[in-house]
Parts: sequence; structure tokens; C-alpha cells
Amino acid sequence: MRGAQLTLTSTTPPITWAPDPKGEHGEVFTRRWVVDLILDLVGYRPEEDLGAATVVEPSCGCGAFLIPIIERLSASCRQHGRTLADLGDAVNGFDLLSHNAEHTRKAAVAKLLELGEPVSVAEDLAEQWVTTSDFLLTDHRDLSADFVVGNPPYVRLEHIPDEVSGAYRAACSTMRGRADLFVGFFEKGLALLRPGGRLGFICADRWMRNQYGARLRQLVGEHYAVETLIEMHDADAFEAAVSAYPAIAVIRNAPQGPVRLVEAGKSFDESASRSLATWLRSEAQETPAGESFETAELRDWPKGSAHWPSGAPSTLEVLADLESRFRSLEDPHTGTRVGIGVATGCDDVYVSDNPNGIEDDRLLPILTASDTADGEAKWSGKYLINPWREGRLVDLADFPGLAAHLRTHESHVRSRHVARRRPSAWYRTIDRVTPGLLERPKLLLPDIKSTAHPVLDVGLYYPHHNLYYVVSDTWDLEVLGGLLLSDVANLFVGAYCVKMRGGTYRFQAQYLRKIRVPEPTELAATDEEDLRTAFRIRDVGAATSAAARVYGLDQGALSVLSTSRSRVRM
Repeated sequence: MRGAQLTLTSTTPPITWAPDPKGEHGEVFTRRWVVDLILDLVGYRPEEDLGAATVVEPSCGCGAFLIPIIERLSASCRQHGRTLADLGDAVNGFDLLSHNAEHTRKAAVAKLLELGEPVSVAEDLAEQWVTTSDFLLTDHRDLSADFVVGNPPYVRLEHIPDEVSGAYRAACSTMRGRADLFVGFFEKGLALLRPGGRLGFICADRWMRNQYGARLRQLVGEHYAVETLIEMHDADAFEAAVSAYPAIAVIRNAPQGPVRLVEAGKSFDESASRSLATWLRSEAQETPAGESFETAELRDWPKGSAHWPSGAPSTLEVLADLESRFRSLEDPHTGTRVGIGVATGCDDVYVSDNPNGIEDDRLLPILTASDTADGEAKWSGKYLINPWREGRLVDLADFPGLAAHLRTHESHVRSRHVARRRPSAWYRTIDRVTPGLLERPKLLLPDIKSTAHPVLDVGLYYPHHNLYYVVSDTWDLEVLGGLLLSDVANLFVGAYCVKMRGGTYRFQAQYLRKIRVPEPTELAATDEEDLRTAFRIRDVGAATSAAARVYGLDQGALSVLSTSRSRVRM
């Protein structure tokens, strides 16, 4: 195969990569009806003059997209009086693997012959249309497109040779952290779009809500428009079973407008996809009756790198309404803040239920997630061995007991990344201990749970890093706890968090901050008491009923909450 090359600077040698053709390359092959749906959504339809346009498939595999593209282009030529032989620049397919590219060329030749093209034309077009090269490391300065479509590869950067992954990161500014390879395909594909052009990809949707997707979301939010998102977690979209949480994303080079959201059910199939494509092209607002998908339209879309919501469209409509009417949980106006407990980097040294010989004022009773399992703060007797005082590391010379304990485990403590980065502060915990947090009343929420599980600490314990906390200058924490116990809180977190296997939620700070709450001073006394009581007795149903009144939810929204509750508790 011809090696893909990228000149990083005038002094940087080109990077080449010839991967093992028998290895794993993140290939997941797409069903034909899914390909047709994507082509319909981006507007690559025979009734359009496709010969005047350019389509790019950046990872053509064995031709799942290229063959339907050829069929549509041929049909368009017949309708618009064009000749395929003149359209060598109309299609641009790329694949890293030479055997994939060769397979697609042969498939393209066979299809063109079937469509009546001479052998010479078919072979010439196939050679022009399919290139063996690395799409991410290819110079595309002379290429622009009206359509970019495909199913980019699913490969984590850490599974790619260091030199190549470094080249990818240099070429694609959105590929940071533990990014998946498809992030770069989005960036490079979007960069090719002419004004009004559309990109349509099917791939895992975690980038829409996790940290490694932040730069890509920022890029889309600042320069492009999300048009359609179709969540296909339960649909049979691929030729082989995969656990990739796929979604179709259609993004346009245009100002942001309303976004059509679709949740495809388990029975979503070819027939349903045609019905969906027809509906999406129409002006209709209601989902066709009896279909295996649910739809909604959101007029306000998250800006910048903010997480994109997911879930049933009816749920997202309720959330959009709440977001338009209420303030965020974390709010300087009410002095409400969300944080995380202390990470030590070495709990077997810094957390102990037998800290003999260590000075008493270096010991803080610490609460872990398991201590909150029953809905109350039940301390297990463990202490945080605290090297901090008022935000600064203590001098070990002043605390011989602490010093002796740390010296006993010094090699282990020094091996942590935080210690290697700051050798002079080798005995620090990863996080500083926040002065005054132990004594402050706070709500504690375990990180990983199927539903929100707020627990009140009246000011006796310091939280471990598997607990998030909420403190407030204004809220009665039991009233706020009732709101966070309700299904309304689950609705927000479930829409924005990255879900674990089995549907478990991550109640991390960035997702808790998505929760909207009313002004605490505007609550009726009866609603406050109902929320307080529901929190004390751990009655989610009563908390949800009281929260529904506080939020002013109508019967339709209550139905959404009920459906959401049944999904979470399945």
C-alpha cells in the first residue's frame, strides 16, 4: 500500500504507517438501510443534481457507503442529463488498508458495469474514486465537499503506535486525552464542508457527553450546526453485534438552528428508517403514530463545549422547558456549590481505621460511598490522614507521628504521579483538604448509582473522592435533598451523564451542575415540608410529587417522569 504522509512542519519528516492488514482497525460494517438513511438525511438523493456536488467517504472499508453512493449518482445523472464518465471528481473515498481499498474498487467496477458503463470507464472511475491513504494524515488543501458520510473507525489512540498517534494529535486539534480515532474524522470531515454542506456519520455517541469530546463539541458549537441526532443504542444498525452505543449525527456548515432528536427503538428497521427520513424532510411536528421511534425538536442547543443531552426526545423537551425557567443548582446567587471529596492517590496509606501514633489533629473522620448506602451518614470508623493545614502542607518536623507513618510508606507514596511531579511535596494528597468543609453541613451523593442518592452530613465528616457534595448558604439542605432525591434530578443527570453498563449513572460534579432548581425563597411552606419529609423517609415518589408542584410540571411532563422512572429502575 502507499504510505499515508503528513508534513507537520518544514523540518518534520513525514509520518508513514503500514498497519497489519490482519489486525484490528476499528471496522464495524453498517447495514444498507442505515447507509440509505444517512444519505437521505444529508441530502444525497437522486432527485438532486449530484453530479454538480462532491461527496467524501473518509473510511470506505468494503464499500458499504460507496456502492449506494454510486447507485444514487448514476440515477441522478440520468435525471439531470449528465454522464458518469465525466464525474471523476464527484466521489472521494479513502481507506488506510490496501485490501479494503482494492475490494471497494472491484465492487465499484462491478456496480458500474451493472449500471451499463463500459469496462474502461468503470475501471477509470473506480481508480479515481477510491484512494489507499490515511484520511487523517492526507493533505486535503485542494479538496472540499458538499457531503461527508461514513462510519469512521472505533479505535482508542492508546492502541495506536506512539509516533502515529502523535501525528494524529498534531493534525487534529480536537484529539486530546484518551480520544477515539473517530474524533479526528469528525474534525477533518467538517473542515472539508463547503457552505451549506453536511456531514453524516454513525459512530459511538460518548464524545457528545464525555471529556475527550470537549474540543470537538467546541468546534461544532462555534462553527457548525447540529441538524439531526438519532440515538440507535437498541437498533440493529451493524452487520455484527457491537456494544458501541451508536448514534447518527448530521452536522451542517451553517448557523445553528433547531435540532431534530430521534430515539430509535429496538424494532427500528428498514421500513421505519424510510418513514423517519420522510418525516424529517417534512414540516410535521408529531411523530407518525405506531412507529418504532420517538422524535422532538429542540430550539436551544448547548453552546461551546457543553455536554449534549441524550435520552427520549420527550424527556429532552421537558428538560429544555425546565432549563428555560430555572437556575442551575450551582449558583453564586444562592451560595450553592458542588464539589468532590478528597483523592489521595494512595488510600492504603492515607485512609485508615487504625491510625495509631499519628497526631489527633492530623486525623479527619472520612465518609465513603459505602457509608451512605442506607440513606444516612453511617461512619465506618476510618480516618483521613491529613498532611494539610489551612490549604498548605504541614512541616513534617512538627508532627513526628505523621512523619513516621509517611516515612514507613515513603517509596510507595513517592511513586505516585503527583509526587514525581512535585518531589519537594512528595507527601501531599492529590487534592488539597478544603478548610472548613468537614464542619459544614452538606449533601453527599455517591458517584455511581442507578438513581440519585443524596445523604445529609450535618458537619461531622470529610468526604472521600467517591462522594460528591453540595453546600449552600441559602438552601435548607433537607428541602434541597428532597429535590435531588426526586425523579426530576435523575432526569437531568441521565440526559447528560456518560452511562455505565447496565444503565448506571455517574453523579459527577459536571452533571450535578446541570440540574435546575427553583429559587429557595419562593417555595411555599407546604412544599418545603413535603420535600423535607420525603427526604427524611427516603420516599422518591413523594419527593417527585412535591418537586412536580414546585417545578410546575403539567400532566405530559409527569408522564415523562413516570416513564423515565420505570426505565431507570428496570
